[in-house]
Amino acid sequence: MTQPATPALTDHELERYARHIVLPEIGGAGQQKLKRARVLVIGAGGLGAPVLAYLAAAGVGTIGIVDDDTVALSNLQRQVVHDTESVGRPKVESAAASLARINPNVRVETHALRLDADNADRLVASYDLVVDGSDNFTTRYLVADTCAAVGRPLVTAAVGRFDGSLTVLKPFETDAAGNQLPGYRDLFPEPPPAGLVPSCAEAGILGALTGVMGTLQAMEVIKLVAGIGTPLIGRLLLYDALAARFETVTYRARRG
Repeated sequence: MTQPATPALTDHELERYARHIVLPEIGGAGQQKLKRARVLVIGAGGLGAPVLAYLAAAGVGTIGIVDDDTVALSNLQRQVVHDTESVGRPKVESAAASLARINPNVRVETHALRLDADNADRLVASYDLVVDGSDNFTTRYLVADTCAAVGRPLVTAAVGRFDGSLTVLKPFETDAAGNQLPGYRDLFPEPPPAGLVPSCAEAGILGALTGVMGTLQAMEVIKLVAGIGTPLIGRLLLYDALAARFETVTYRARRG
């Protein structure tokens, strides 16, 4: 989507982002790209919390948050943008207040709703890039299908009890050889049967695991926005927390 001109970085911003700006790969131009960016984060929970915190700290200019839930005491073991005083408060409000404390230069747009077929196109199309931190297959497939349809890059992750996975999707583009890049359904054609994969409330989850995976999601967002490095397109990153092991699996768009 076309972006309006972004004001020059202020002296305050130059100091705040000094450690970015001295990186040749980012510099002032990359920091300006971050300032111009509009990123939508689905979910302000275990994955969304570290994503939101690091994107705000990095200086992403506008961050949208979609979540229809309220903060519960059991969330606080992993959802680090919320605190004890936030229990009972809408997560989008709690997260927005936390991001304002981290970086008052960032504009936060709150969407206290559940993403569905009626609102997904409108919401996704109003941002440059989407991060999926949802915790259910219905939302994951909806987000992926919507991003593919309206042409928005998607950084999506999932976690189990002690493991996580992460990939980047741009199925509306082609690679250097003219081959269509893969989408979510190339990787996971159909959701598993209902009840097969237990929720974190049923199975449990190590809090720090969501921090690892959410931080990796934030890293992929920064790479995409700044135009640096090699995003995880066509590659699924797998993390085994108990073994402290990362593996990468490659995948392609299915033909026909």
